Amino acid sequence: MFKRLELHNHTTESDASITCRELVDLMLDDHVDAFALTDHNTISGHVKIEKLLKENLLPVQFIPGMEYTTYYGHILCLNLREYVPWENINKHKPELLFNAAREKGALVGIAHPFSYGWPFAQGCRFVMTMKDYSCCDFIEIFNNPETLHEVNEQALNLWESLVLSGEKLAASCGMDLHGRESFKNQYATFIEGRKGGDVCNELSDSIHTQRTWVSKGPLLLAKVKDGTIRFSVRQTQKNGYPSLPENEYIITLTSARKEITCRAKDIISSGEFGSDRILIPKLYEGEKTLENLVCVSPILRS
Repeated sequence: MFKRLELHNHTTESDASITCRELVDLMLDDHVDAFALTDHNTISGHVKIEKLLKENLLPVQFIPGMEYTTYYGHILCLNLREYVPWENINKHKPELLFNAAREKGALVGIAHPFSYGWPFAQGCRFVMTMKDYSCCDFIEIFNNPETLHEVNEQALNLWESLVLSGEKLAASCGMDLHGRESFKNQYATFIEGRKGGDVCNELSDSIHTQRTWVSKGPLLLAKVKDGTIRFSVRQTQKNGYPSLPENEYIITLTSARKEITCRAKDIISSGEFGSDRILIPKLYEGEKTLENLVCVSPILRS
């Protein structure tokens, strides 16, 4: 089965206007399978969320996390159960903090890397000097409240360029909730899992194998077998997204040197990409525009 995750959320434990209880209710109302709490520089809400879920036997799973909010960018941590001090962060050696959090079992990624920075929002844009991306697990390619072209398109392009150059980075997205916002027509992160499975372990496996879907609802499934690439589209019934027939979508397959456009029923030869072995599949409604992009799929290795 596929699980829908909301991986970037805040409460009154930091700077949001919703309480832990209200955050849980929002997730339940929209039928989210699992959600993270990523308050700014604090994990004080973890125990409150866990208590709510345990005492009320609520049908949603919890992923503990935190968002490091620095003057040089925001770092999103998932599966973080222990506060890791960051006060001595080095703008030119961010790998030190990334590795410190990973040593505690966390998944560590860059949040909204191209968000508006100074003088509009000091510290929101990621301006640290990353020399070694092997200490980074994922990049938030869509931060739903941010502008599509000025911020999110640049984050998507950064992730694509790094992945196509060989970096092992998963893609994520988030609502970056600070209040009561609608999930309709917004991106969510999807992973494979099983009913009753430990979502934190499933998320860790998905991030480490780069098998995450960033989607508004439909999931593009691609499979490489016997020198061919085949596709199908799976609808997730995400609230606010209409289920469309497969023939209303187009697909792009992008390598470091080539891009092919096709339909879900098409069978593509992996030989079309020559020596390129890393491919990024994307799903669009109708025509290929960023506004029509509905799913970024896990990378393929042909």
